[in-house]
Amino acid sequence: MLDNFLSWFYEFMTTMLGGIWKIISNFFLGIGQIFSFGAYFDQFSRYSNSFSALEWILAVLCFVLSLLVWAGLLFLIIIFVRKYIRFRASLVSSEDLLEEIADLHRDVIRLTAEKEKMLQMKLGVSGVSYEQMRELFSDSSNADTEKIEDNEAGPQDESEAESNITGIRFSRLNAVDEKYTYYIPPSYDRSMDLREICEDIRNYACYVSRLFYDIKTIRLMFSGLAATKMILLQGISGTGKTSLPYVMGKYFQNDATIASVQPSWRDRTELFGYFNEFTKKFNETEVLRRIYESTYNDDINIIVLDEMNIARVEYYFAEMLSILEMPDPAEWKIELVPSSWESDPKHLTGGALHIPQNVWYVGTANNDDSTFSVSDKVYDRAMVINLDSKGVEFEPQPTEAKRISYSYVEKLFSRAVADHPVSKDILDKVGKLDLYVIEKFRVAFGNRIMKQLKIFLPVYTACGGDETEALDYLLATKVYRKFESLNLSLIRDEIKGLINFMDVLFGKGRMTECTQFLLRLERTY
Repeated sequence: MLDNFLSWFYEFMTTMLGGIWKIISNFFLGIGQIFSFGAYFDQFSRYSNSFSALEWILAVLCFVLSLLVWAGLLFLIIIFVRKYIRFRASLVSSEDLLEEIADLHRDVIRLTAEKEKMLQMKLGVSGVSYEQMRELFSDSSNADTEKIEDNEAGPQDESEAESNITGIRFSRLNAVDEKYTYYIPPSYDRSMDLREICEDIRNYACYVSRLFYDIKTIRLMFSGLAATKMILLQGISGTGKTSLPYVMGKYFQNDATIASVQPSWRDRTELFGYFNEFTKKFNETEVLRRIYESTYNDDINIIVLDEMNIARVEYYFAEMLSILEMPDPAEWKIELVPSSWESDPKHLTGGALHIPQNVWYVGTANNDDSTFSVSDKVYDRAMVINLDSKGVEFEPQPTEAKRISYSYVEKLFSRAVADHPVSKDILDKVGKLDLYVIEKFRVAFGNRIMKQLKIFLPVYTACGGDETEALDYLLATKVYRKFESLNLSLIRDEIKGLINFMDVLFGKGRMTECTQFLLRLERTY
């Protein structure tokens, strides 16, 4: 019944599909014919035997022009394809960006709704209408403040209005206030001198934690803390840089606060925190809490900046370095917030925190490719202790922790300066050495180093050390270290002369730290 239709449909589809096949097959046949190099070779062979010189030139030109035309077409096709791919990629990126913008818009709407809910929840605290609350947050002008004051249950001034709206902004510092409400100072040990304290700490570290420190390291630690508030412990990994201040905190029965420095640290907010304008809360750090708590007690408080040069010290610690250099401790203040609220901690004055004297800052530093070099600004203000080797094992005496007050240690420091002043002979030799270094290397000792020297040497002597030994270490770490920034290839011969000059002034082989450092520089460069 459908035979005629089927016959027609078969011929119809055969004709159509046959045409499509001819298009495809002829396309590829045409491509094959264009690049049929064998046919070109046969044609050239048949005619080239009778070519004249001019015909040979024209034939070569035809070949070259043909190649250039096809190369140009291929280049244009490639450019077109690349532009098309880039166009499609830009379209996709634009679509992704529009989707991200839509997501961010939804997040803004959600956060705005949450903020309004938070404002509504606080109405019962402030007694302010919802519309007045929104006006207060959107415009802090005097007219808005007067609206709040006109409310029956509203606060009487702007600071009280903020306090009632946001509550306590220093929760951790206020907790410290509560902790010390009924504080009774402990009974401190005042029976030991500096020599005994150094030996006791060394024994305690070994007895409790199996940490082996040379007695010279402990003496350097105390002498450095007498001359400046900051110690820089540097050297290879595994020599106990972090463990030393940690075990000292255990010994003084007041654990050290250890802050692990991060590579992202850029400013002081990483150490002290910052005020969040949205939540009206201050994001307090453990370092800030420890400094604030130190204003209440007479304990020795140690703050450790672990791996401090994994970020640039002169960025995040710059303000503290400047504060610690001020000659009047009454000026040691850091502003946390621009104004004060009634709910602020007791020891914040006008939004500023007074930095107490009884805090020691200890930084640890590894010198490798993953860290930044410590700048001269930091080296000049800190006392450097190099821990380049593991301590020698020894059998300690049983030793218990001691509760020693900061004021007592400060009194021991002052007594050491009075009882063991730097001898005139040493000062004269240092003056001669200063003139020699200025003449040969254009490097001066500086007033800061001389000030530290007059405290460092007496305290080191009181700790049981030798005055010349202390001077040797101080010169190596505070003066000769500056030679690293010089072009030592030009002054290498002067280094030997400096070593000989020190041997004449102080005696052959007395300045071992300086000599070893200078010889190491000479070999390096």
